[in-house]
Amino acid sequence: MALVGTLPRNEDGIASTVGILKQRFGDRLQTGAAIRAQHAHTTTWLPNQPADAVVFASSTEEVSEIVRICADHRTPLIPFGTGTSLEGHLNAPGGGISLDLSHMQKVLEVHAEDLDCRIQPGVTRKQLNTHLRDQGLFFPIDPGADASLGGMAATRASGTNAVRYGTMRDNVIALEAVMADGRAVRTARRARKTSAGYDLTRLLIGSEGTLGIITELTLKLQGIPEAMSSARCSFPSVEAACNAVILSVQMGLPMARIELLDGLQVKACNAYSKLSLPEGPLLLLEFHGSKASVAEQAQTFGEIADDTGGFDFAWSGRAEDRTALWQARHDAYWASIALRPGCKALSTDICVPISQLAACVTAAQMQLEKLDLMAPIVGHAGDGNFHCLLLLDEHNPDDLIKAEHFTHWLADLAHAHDGTCTGEHGIGQGKASYLRAEIGESTDVMAAIKTALDPDNILNPGKILLS
Repeated sequence: MALVGTLPRNEDGIASTVGILKQRFGDRLQTGAAIRAQHAHTTTWLPNQPADAVVFASSTEEVSEIVRICADHRTPLIPFGTGTSLEGHLNAPGGGISLDLSHMQKVLEVHAEDLDCRIQPGVTRKQLNTHLRDQGLFFPIDPGADASLGGMAATRASGTNAVRYGTMRDNVIALEAVMADGRAVRTARRARKTSAGYDLTRLLIGSEGTLGIITELTLKLQGIPEAMSSARCSFPSVEAACNAVILSVQMGLPMARIELLDGLQVKACNAYSKLSLPEGPLLLLEFHGSKASVAEQAQTFGEIADDTGGFDFAWSGRAEDRTALWQARHDAYWASIALRPGCKALSTDICVPISQLAACVTAAQMQLEKLDLMAPIVGHAGDGNFHCLLLLDEHNPDDLIKAEHFTHWLADLAHAHDGTCTGEHGIGQGKASYLRAEIGESTDVMAAIKTALDPDNILNPGKILLS
């Protein structure tokens, strides 16, 4: 794989910043090699580029203070949540300070009657849902990993529930963020809609820490459904499975989740999770609602599947059946790695209109076979998003070259089908070279916004924009 770039280092500024922060924060400023490497951890092919120090903040006021110190010395600052990002968002290509927000873990307010809450950014999705459970509420965005909600907002995360509940973009009402000069700003109030000025909330969601550091979030919540049912169905081809998805969406079937697994991924899940599913294209579904409605929804999908060539259809309203099925889906990463022990896994994603999903998945399978690469495919079929998990021998240069070729080819495939090079991973470093091909001169508009809000380029530099 080609190495990511570096940025010029401000050695004197970084040294001054580290000294001041050490004096101010004591043991909450760490410079050990191991903790710095862990805070640049990236679960993809990109090399580790650690910051010069890690500082742990516990409040918005402390974040503001840290940002002002970095701004005074023009020192880069890289926000860190739980370290689950996939495209090098946590790397420090010009050195600087990693700002760890994991100590900011308070659920500040829950307004059950309004179905919203206010939290600090270090709260993870599982922590929030545990806190909400006794009130009959839940937060629906599930990217798989137990990511911090601040990081999920910063990368515009989504996941298996997006087909019904949307992405982080749709579920954040307001934000508090510290800007590059240390000011803390609040983007909106708690009202469910507003026409008051620019939509700064949406500007910061997906900005990957390059425009501001999120220090509070006001989130939409959902009531825990009265009943849930899950279903699975195998298909003779990816095209047949996607036709079932398209018909279900067109009919307005209110699916909470609809996941596509290709045959290789099913094989991996069978071995890892001790299942016996037919090893071909598979759809996993979940329905939320009343007991009667979830049964009706499952039965309706069964009829659609039958019309599109589906077989081995089964559904259940039992919690233990549903849990086993979705646990197998969430374990797909580990199941895939078990196909090639000792491998390095490279996960990449694209998103296309659902009418183009079958063509793109099929083309990706053919290209992987041509390159002799092993890569199970899973997809959030309801919104046209799919992931390829390339299983590589990192000591084999040919594997790495072929993987790089495939990731570039896949981005071009998405663009050729009017899609995006990333449905939910974000741009970071890994996909920055594809952005201009996707949105053209809008990249220049992004650069102008970045310059206006962060003129010294201290907030997560080297991410999204190539310069």
